[in-house]
Amino acid sequence: MPQKIFDKQVAIVTGAGQGIGFEICRQLALQGASVVLNDIDEKLANKAASLINAEKGNCSAVAGDSSLISVIEEMVTTAVNQFGKLDIAIANAGITLFGDFLTYPPESLHKVMQVNIDGGFFLAQQAALQMKKQGSGGSILFTSSVTGHQAHKNLAAYGMTKAALEMLARNLVIELSPFHINVNTIAPGATLTERTVDDPAYEKTWSTITPMGRPATTLDIANAALFLVSTSARHITGQSLIIDGGWTAVSPSPYE
Repeated sequence: MPQKIFDKQVAIVTGAGQGIGFEICRQLALQGASVVLNDIDEKLANKAASLINAEKGNCSAVAGDSSLISVIEEMVTTAVNQFGKLDIAIANAGITLFGDFLTYPPESLHKVMQVNIDGGFFLAQQAALQMKKQGSGGSILFTSSVTGHQAHKNLAAYGMTKAALEMLARNLVIELSPFHINVNTIAPGATLTERTVDDPAYEKTWSTITPMGRPATTLDIANAALFLVSTSARHITGQSLIIDGGWTAVSPSPYE
């Protein structure tokens, strides 16, 4: 049998109980990786891990708020104790709190920043410390968004946090390249997930305004993520890969 792409690799993925994060975990496991799957919802995390294991994957769930250092440390410890090391860390967890800029409340801003920025920053920090200790390099990936590149109504706070993650990835080139750790981001556009797939208006709208004629599937996003954390992409670092069917090239508003 041919060797699987991620054979003997160990990965952490946050915000992976469903949607894009789950599909990233699933594809990593199908390609031979041992995966620590995180979600803030314990039942969702356990169910997701069970589904992957039922497909002969190797997945352990760690439930909890991925913006908390204690939870991040637990994920890293679980990866090392159960699977022996850590090669890949994907900060996928994020929240979207829509709101008009002029009336946006402080508590919403602080929550979006805590989950989206703190979670990514400190997962990268703790993963990099482990990878440095191991001495064999690794890959870190942030999930950004097209809203980090293109203005989107009522998403000033969210877009700001996603742009921040992309700048973090660029800055970490300086910090982590000496340890052979590459750092990149993916920036998904409209994607069919559990939250959107049952909304006919969502798929119809984004199919109309996306040049490729449809929104992304979670597999479209996962395929891009897997490339950037694979050994094929080890000389790519500090970059952001937009996966949006061409939407940011033309950027028509979904509200018109």
